[in-house]
Amino acid sequence: MKWRNREGSGNVEDQRGGGRGMKMGAGLGIGTVIIVIIALLTGNDPTQLLQQVNQAPVTEQQANGSNANDEAAQFVSVVLKETEVVWEKIFTEQLQSSYQQPKLVLFTGEVQSACGFASAASGPFYCPADEKAYIDLSFYSELKDRFNAPGDFAMAYVVAHEIGHHVQNLLGISDKVHEMRNSLSEEEYNQLSVKLELQADFFAGLWAHHAHAQNNILEEGDIDEALTAANAIGDDRLQMESRGYVVPESFTHGTSQQRMFWFKKGYTTGDISQGDTFKAIN
Repeated sequence: MKWRNREGSGNVEDQRGGGRGMKMGAGLGIGTVIIVIIALLTGNDPTQLLQQVNQAPVTEQQANGSNANDEAAQFVSVVLKETEVVWEKIFTEQLQSSYQQPKLVLFTGEVQSACGFASAASGPFYCPADEKAYIDLSFYSELKDRFNAPGDFAMAYVVAHEIGHHVQNLLGISDKVHEMRNSLSEEEYNQLSVKLELQADFFAGLWAHHAHAQNNILEEGDIDEALTAANAIGDDRLQMESRGYVVPESFTHGTSQQRMFWFKKGYTTGDISQGDTFKAIN
C-alpha cells in the first residue's frame, strides 16, 4: 500500500505501555514520582536526576522494537484516515447522512473497553458502546507468522473490517442483529453473526475500491494480501487447524471462501447496495 508520506488520522488513541505516544495528557508517571521522592529524601536536585534518566541510552533492542511499533502505528493511522475520507464521501453522497468518525485504540496485551475487558489473544475488535476499534499491533506479526498472511495490506484489511463494523453500527444494522439474540437459538444467532461479519468484509473491500479510486493507494499484490488474510481467518480453516475437524453450526465469522468472496465483491463492485449479506444465499 502506498501509505508513506500520507496524512494520518487524529482519532488514534495510543494506550500502549510506557505512555509513549499516548494522546492523553502526559502527567507524571509512577517512575518519575519515585525519582522525585528519592531526590528529596537524599537532598539532591530532582531535576538533575530526571535529566540523567531522560538522557540514558536506549538499547538497540529497545530502539528496534520501538521503531517497528511506531511504524505500524503510523501505518494504521494512515489507513484509518483513508477510511474516514472514503466513508464520509459515501455517507454524504450515497446515504444522505453524516459519517461519525470512530476512534482507533492501540493497546498492548489487554485493554478495558465499554464492552468489557479484552486481551490481545481475542484479536482486533470493535466496541459499538464506545464507537472504538481496538488493535494490539502484535497482530501484524501474528498475521505474518501464525496465519502466513504477510504484507501491509493484510493489516489494512483488518483495520477496514473493524471500521466496517462501525459503519454497521451507524446504520443500525448491529442493533437489529443483537436485538434478535434472545429470540434465537445459538445456532440461528451464529448464522446472523456470520452475515454481520461477512458484511464487514464487504465493507472492507468497498473501502479498498474507493480509496484507490480517490487516492491511488494500491500497489501490485495488495488485494491478494487481503484475500490471503481473509482466507487464513475463515472459521473452517481455523477450526480444522485447531481441532482437526469443523463444526459449521458453530461458525461466527464465515468460511474462508465466504470471507474472500465478500471482500472481493466489495472491491470489484464498489457499490454499497450490493452488500446485503443478510439476503444473500452465499
